[in-house]
Amino acid sequence: MEKTPAGTSVGVEDPYAHVDRCDHCTDEGRCRFAVERGERDPEFADARSREDFRCPVVGEFDEEGLTGPWEWADCPHFRCRNRDRACERCGLEERRMAHDDERPLLEEHHLSYASGSDDEEPSHEITVFLCRWCHAKVHDSWASVDDDANPDPEAIAEREGRRSRERSELGFRSAAERFETGGSDDADGPGGT
Repeated sequence: MEKTPAGTSVGVEDPYAHVDRCDHCTDEGRCRFAVERGERDPEFADARSREDFRCPVVGEFDEEGLTGPWEWADCPHFRCRNRDRACERCGLEERRMAHDDERPLLEEHHLSYASGSDDEEPSHEITVFLCRWCHAKVHDSWASVDDDANPDPEAIAEREGRRSRERSELGFRSAAERFETGGSDDADGPGGT
């Protein structure tokens, strides 16, 4: 199993199995890194320019799937940060309360880390979201991100508590309910009858 720089498990054998596409890849299959940051790696940018900035992993846009000659691991500028706001392991969805400092239900989990070193094979930053409960299980080395898992009962309770508070904030109450008057004497208006 892959390890973090600190030696704890990341919970997967192959981080690239959790990659949908590179963060730099456009919807048309072009490499945004080569276009926008080509000065960082002119040789890479020139090679992509000669190929009309096609991603060498994606290949031809009109073909189904990844048809290019490279794998994600071959690209020196590959990066994939998952944007899905659900736990990769158990499927628990995030519930954030506006203007609230509660700890999020989901945490970013690194499957692979960028090394920053040019001396070795390129290593890539690959992240997914895990709920706090799955995150702890994975780092305790006994759980895998790929496990067929259900949300922890504590996680469900926390999410449902947030959902109920959200619904109560969105619920409609008339002004009469919110600002109850003193009694039936007020019903006739300020002057009475």
